[in-house]
Amino acid sequence: MIVATAGGFFRHLDAGKWADIGQATIDTLLMLAGALPLTLAIGLPLGVLLFLSGSPQLRRRPFLHGVLALMVNLLRSVPFIILMIVLIPLTLALMGTSLGVRGAILPLVVGAAPFYARLVETALREVDRGVIEASQAMGATTAQLVFKVLLPEARPGLIAGATVTIIALVGFTAMGGAIGSGGLGDLAFRDGYQRSHTDVALVTVVLLLVLVQLLQMLGDRLVAYYSRR
Repeated sequence: MIVATAGGFFRHLDAGKWADIGQATIDTLLMLAGALPLTLAIGLPLGVLLFLSGSPQLRRRPFLHGVLALMVNLLRSVPFIILMIVLIPLTLALMGTSLGVRGAILPLVVGAAPFYARLVETALREVDRGVIEASQAMGATTAQLVFKVLLPEARPGLIAGATVTIIALVGFTAMGGAIGSGGLGDLAFRDGYQRSHTDVALVTVVLLLVLVQLLQMLGDRLVAYYSRR
């Protein structure tokens, strides 16, 4: 039974445990740093392609749009922890391990890139149609329309979508801890749940909340900055 005092409640948080918490925090940040750039690099062009192939104003391709939309919807609908398990053979083949930070990168990207692609498509749909039509009337090519009109006009929405995506990635890293991906989620599962160390679980939850809040504040500031430009 947990003693209802500060000393009793936090009795598992000795110097060694704080070192474990520090390392778990670093591992979580490394997973985010490894997965986010790849997620954006894949999700952005995928979202643009979804928008272009489904827009009646541009290069509408119903079959291509249907295939891409189906793929995105299927990947988005699979719970992340199940996705990690399903991808273990591919993760082993590409990364050499399915455990730890390195083993978590591929599932994180596969789980988050389709999510961001949908947010990109939504942001592009918010671009004023008059701006698109004016660019087309001036003879803009598809590439010029994408890089000089659509992406600049949708930049606040794209940044907001990236903020939502990185926060989702934080949640994915926490869920991945259940099957040994490392990070704060892994520490919370092993010590907080399996060993019933509630104090350790509380600290990891607080750290995750602080991390999410900092990321959200940074994203909001970037959105506000580019919205004024």
